[in-house]
Amino acid sequence: MPNQENEMPNNHEKRPIRWHILVFLAPAVLVYSAVMIFPLFATLRLSLFTEIDQTRVFVGLENFRTLLGDERWSERFWSSIVNNFQFFAIHMLVQNPIGIALAAILSSPKLRFGQFYRTAIFVPTILSFVIVGFAWKLILSPIWGIAPSMLDAVGLKSLYAPWLGKEAYALTTLSLISVWQFVGIPMMLIYAALLSIPEEILEAAECDGVVGMAAFWRIKLPLILPSIGIISILTFVANFNAFDLIYAAQGALAGPDYSTDILGTFLYRTFFGFQLQLGDPHMGSTIATGMFTIILIGVCIYLFGIQRRLRRYQF
Repeated sequence: MPNQENEMPNNHEKRPIRWHILVFLAPAVLVYSAVMIFPLFATLRLSLFTEIDQTRVFVGLENFRTLLGDERWSERFWSSIVNNFQFFAIHMLVQNPIGIALAAILSSPKLRFGQFYRTAIFVPTILSFVIVGFAWKLILSPIWGIAPSMLDAVGLKSLYAPWLGKEAYALTTLSLISVWQFVGIPMMLIYAALLSIPEEILEAAECDGVVGMAAFWRIKLPLILPSIGIISILTFVANFNAFDLIYAAQGALAGPDYSTDILGTFLYRTFFGFQLQLGDPHMGSTIATGMFTIILIGVCIYLFGIQRRLRRYQF
């Protein structure tokens, strides 16, 4: 009888190390670590210290207690969080549904000039925040803006108000400006998801009499739910990192009377200082850590709570 032990493969044989993978990944890992990982841990470390008599002193979680317990800090901190959630909610309830609707319309093979429409809607996303903020301030200005005259031309001038100058409307107005600028991103992602649906599924549904809007609601929408989930979490992360548009339109004080103040502008004023407020890198790092914690919790809820349920729709 032949020796079966000699014929069996040696499972303990060492596999060669694929050094070329390490070579190709090393530059990306080094760059990412330098611009993301190291600053993140440096910020977390900085939030555990304070400066006394020009000497850095370890205080543990004292900065977090100050941020959450001291009225001078907690009121502005919680107010900025509420504004941030409002900013995010408007994007979720306005931007993403409009993006889905536009993608559904533009994915129709019967639509003419579809490529032109997609380009026109996507162009604002490549514009600078400074350009967008300044341009919309000019458009909505009650003195030299074109918004009053445009509403007057259609008989709706009575509806005009200096929206960026009123506390009740300023944040909503800036949110809608941001929606106008970035609605092209969910539109293109959903458009790509719709094009990836196999034609066999649509043809089978058509044979069963499911066409038009019924096909979208009953066939296409369930299949693109994973893409909608990804867009939602990207929207969450982007909105809680927002800063540029509000700073460009309303300045670091996020006026009027801090009504458009979000975590990004609050962090900027605290870390770098503004006007009579002196910069405090330690409290600024504490706010940044709070932002990171909120984003991390939101991402974890999506990954472990929502994404698992969306997988059932994947094919």
